[in-house]
Amino acid sequence: MDETSRKLDVNSTSEIGDGDRILHHQVSVDWRGRPCRANTHGGMTAAVFVLGLQAFEMMAIAGVGNNLITYVFNQMHFPLSKSANIVTNFIGTIFLLSLLGGFLSDSYLGSFWTMLVFGFVELSGFILLSIQAHLQSLRPPKCNMNDAQGSHCEEASGYRALIFYVSLCLVALGSGCLKPNIISHGADQFRREDSKQSRRLSSYFNAAYFAFCTGELIALTVLVWVQTDSGMDVGFGVSAAAMVVGLVSLISGALFYKNTPPRGSIFIPIAQVFVAAITKRKQICPSNADMLHGNNITESNRQVASAAERSNLSHTEKFRFLDKACIRIQNGAQDSESPWKLCTVGQVEQVKIIISVIPIFACTIIFNTILAQLQTFSVQQGSSMDTRITDHFHVPPASLQAIPYLMLIFVVPLYETVFVPITRRLTGRDSGISPLQRVGIGLFVASFSMVSAALVEKKRRDSALQHHETLSIFWIAPQFLIFGLSEMFTAVGLIEFFYKQSVVGMQSFLTAMTYCSYSFGFYLSSLLVSVVNKITSNSSSSVGGWLGDNDLNKDRLDLFYWLLAALSFINFLNYLFCSSWHSYNPSSTSPIKSHVGGDDVERPRPNQTI
Repeated sequence: MDETSRKLDVNSTSEIGDGDRILHHQVSVDWRGRPCRANTHGGMTAAVFVLGLQAFEMMAIAGVGNNLITYVFNQMHFPLSKSANIVTNFIGTIFLLSLLGGFLSDSYLGSFWTMLVFGFVELSGFILLSIQAHLQSLRPPKCNMNDAQGSHCEEASGYRALIFYVSLCLVALGSGCLKPNIISHGADQFRREDSKQSRRLSSYFNAAYFAFCTGELIALTVLVWVQTDSGMDVGFGVSAAAMVVGLVSLISGALFYKNTPPRGSIFIPIAQVFVAAITKRKQICPSNADMLHGNNITESNRQVASAAERSNLSHTEKFRFLDKACIRIQNGAQDSESPWKLCTVGQVEQVKIIISVIPIFACTIIFNTILAQLQTFSVQQGSSMDTRITDHFHVPPASLQAIPYLMLIFVVPLYETVFVPITRRLTGRDSGISPLQRVGIGLFVASFSMVSAALVEKKRRDSALQHHETLSIFWIAPQFLIFGLSEMFTAVGLIEFFYKQSVVGMQSFLTAMTYCSYSFGFYLSSLLVSVVNKITSNSSSSVGGWLGDNDLNKDRLDLFYWLLAALSFINFLNYLFCSSWHSYNPSSTSPIKSHVGGDDVERPRPNQTI
């Protein structure tokens, strides 16, 4: 091998035939499409520019989303329940569009160009929002929605509503397509096989989480204060400026990035499995799994097989109807069969993994529905309380959402230094508790967040109606603190769980599923608000429904919180059943050591439930 070849950061471009498939490694390239050089491209030097985008984009989108309900209610004059639904639908759409971003990146554009294109799309949405917030002619006439005449305020309609919804769609499209690519593009800068780079990759993920928290904290404190003190137009303008800085950071690192060329989407192999299984639905699965197509890779081929094939996913007995996709119709002539009629065991097992994690994924939807309340009704709850700290300083209600992030800065180190060592001695696991156990703890704790919210709202409402007193805004701090603790367990545990379940080529897709959990949670929140209003509108105790009035003193938000607490606990019980049913795909007969986050994490033995 000559000197030039040694300097190129090129994964072996070798091929093996596997039926009708050709498996190969791909080359990392620079911005001109040339093979990367190990001493020039990638590493933390390149990843720092991606972290800049992560922090500033998070600051921009959080600055808009976390206080959006105030703008929608007070300046666009939508009713309170409709305003809450607009916000939850907006945030839910962002997370749902992460699937589109991952698909476009893998199939057509690559992560860098996907981020660049949709970063400018998101920026255009911020600019349009700030223009509308600045020009009174683009908004309904000024009117106080909180006084007795609030029901007579003119709601945004026509071209005003159109501009508003278009701006939200642009922001949602841009941010949604960015999110799954920011982390993956940064991780691509460490795509090497040596342990040194693996340790650096762990450091990158820690730095990315720190960038995320930093952006959120600045948005929930500084940006929300700017919106409250200087106006929503200035606040949205600051979000646009933050997005510009993030894009400048991304572009500045173009010369240093290692780029992974588009390599096709995971959706096609998934579709092939289902089509092949349905086509051969009348076939009988062989009793010997070795007769299934592509069930084994020889040791000679293993060295040159793709990373996905090297994972050697073992055949499992679950969802056996999918195994029919691996049945050869003509012995000795399987190469003539289309990939849509004949799949490998590895393909089928990847689909089985996706199906098996769906119940776990579904159990986190209620959790994110609770999160939606903290970003909507809890903000309005704080608006009706005493926000004073001193005579001259008031706490913006939306800034209470910063409480979980402030707490996590101190709790996460304690978790790593105190909780993990203690549980490690008890369980024998390097991580202390398994990801599924961690998610379960978070789901259980989340119920108490809504219990706290219900009790405080009852006290606030009684104080306002019976004693004509206004409670301090800090009464609602416990519901944010409890949920922050819950999120530390659930959110991180879920990402860790999906990471351990995935094989090469599936990480981005399964990560996008975590975003979809947020999306469905916010959509469910909108549905619950509408259904609850409809059901309770005929109630003798609340003619307009629990959430049918713009005045929280007339609504029964406390009863809605109790409903969510009950649903959350039922969801936790359902999770206990789903997690006990779930098992890893066994890839050997002994525990596997997998380097995750800088620690050796022991995977379970075959068919071991977590």
